[in-house]
Amino acid sequence: MGDGTDQDAGAARLGPPFEDSAARLGATTGQVMTWSALGLLLITALVAAPGGTLACLVVGIQGLFLLAALWRGLLILVSRRPPPHRERPGTWPRYTILAALHDEAEVLPQLVERLSEIDYPPERLECFLVLEADDDATIAAARATPRPQWMRLLIAPPGYPRTKPRALNHALGVSTGEFLTIYDAEDDPDPLQMREAASRFADDPGIGCLQAPLRIRRKFKTAEPSPFVDRQFAAEYAGLFEVTLPGMARLGLPFPLGGTSNHLRVSALRDVGGWDSHNVTEDADLGFRLWRAGWRSGVIRRPTYETPPGTLRAWLPQRTRWLKGFMQTWGVHTRRPSLLGWRGMASLSVTLGVSILSAIAHGPALAWLVSALFLSAVAGVTPPTPALAVGVLFVGAAMAWITTWIGARRAGAPYGLGDMISAPAYWSMLSLAFVHAAWRLATQPHAWDKTPHLPDRPLVIEEAPQAASGRRAA
Repeated sequence: MGDGTDQDAGAARLGPPFEDSAARLGATTGQVMTWSALGLLLITALVAAPGGTLACLVVGIQGLFLLAALWRGLLILVSRRPPPHRERPGTWPRYTILAALHDEAEVLPQLVERLSEIDYPPERLECFLVLEADDDATIAAARATPRPQWMRLLIAPPGYPRTKPRALNHALGVSTGEFLTIYDAEDDPDPLQMREAASRFADDPGIGCLQAPLRIRRKFKTAEPSPFVDRQFAAEYAGLFEVTLPGMARLGLPFPLGGTSNHLRVSALRDVGGWDSHNVTEDADLGFRLWRAGWRSGVIRRPTYETPPGTLRAWLPQRTRWLKGFMQTWGVHTRRPSLLGWRGMASLSVTLGVSILSAIAHGPALAWLVSALFLSAVAGVTPPTPALAVGVLFVGAAMAWITTWIGARRAGAPYGLGDMISAPAYWSMLSLAFVHAAWRLATQPHAWDKTPHLPDRPLVIEEAPQAASGRRAA
């Protein structure tokens, strides 16, 4: 069309097979049998030796959390940044940018402006702003916003489920790039990020995906300031993208991708069938499906900046979707764990598995600790301090703080003593999100809890008109 709009309803339908996707609900026979056997074993042990079984369970759980802390320490040691790649390809490969947008009329002009600043040969570049057919406001905003010739609009036809990965699959069907990257509505990528990724892909043909670090910043004040959530969210991202993922890449392990700024070899993406349209964390799922197909994932240095979600009202739906998607991804990949191999299954466990368990445990653990200290203070007695439990608590918290602090230093994010002290309160919020996620998984497994985005621009404060003074004002 004349405005650069493409509405090809015949774009290829992609996605993994039904049995290998989140579209299949419920546990498989193998999963039911495994969990039933474990449950029967536990019940039998409790009946035969209740005291010893409970003691073993407590020690086992503490041991798992201690191993998780030691794992964090290993990642800190190996998570040095990848060396810069100065070699450039002889000819820059064709690159596709995808941005799936829904209800983003207000922030779309900002995204177009930021993507227009990308430093890559324009003749080797294509971009699709993927919009929903009934999203009239965003479509109108996109058509009214000036944009470079290589940036086009692609209207995704109506269909189910209405998710970001479904829109991305539609765009993949018409993409012509050798490589592809994804950006979200609020993203501000480093202009040279795509050149770095293209050079890395040229250096290593075995890499199927490269994840850029996501860094949280807010340039301007907002009408609803949320310093606690903003600072903790930024530090959490720093620990993940500056320490955890680089460490796992250095160890040659698969990891859950971020929802944006992952650069993909299109042949690898098509090899695994694109994204799972029914998985609400399609990025996390894709990282492990690439591993199953024999591809490796890596990281690059040039970041993408994002704004934090802000208030709890915006943070909670986003975290609910993430935890729901983690549970979906865990369920999908444990149907046939042999496809991941022991290294892939171990990676799934220490990433998504630990994230789910931590979300379950943080809130109750903090409530138990505070209650125990309060009741002991009221009763005037010294609270019991079992050495193993206290040691695990100390080591776990210390490694979490150190990981976050190192990540924050690398990302240039603020993280001081006050942030460390208040971090357990933020961690306990994950338990609230988990309850929401479990309910949403049971009742609306494929519903997409959208995060609202606003332009990152100066807050305009209008001055009240000056009233007349003296007797005339009276």
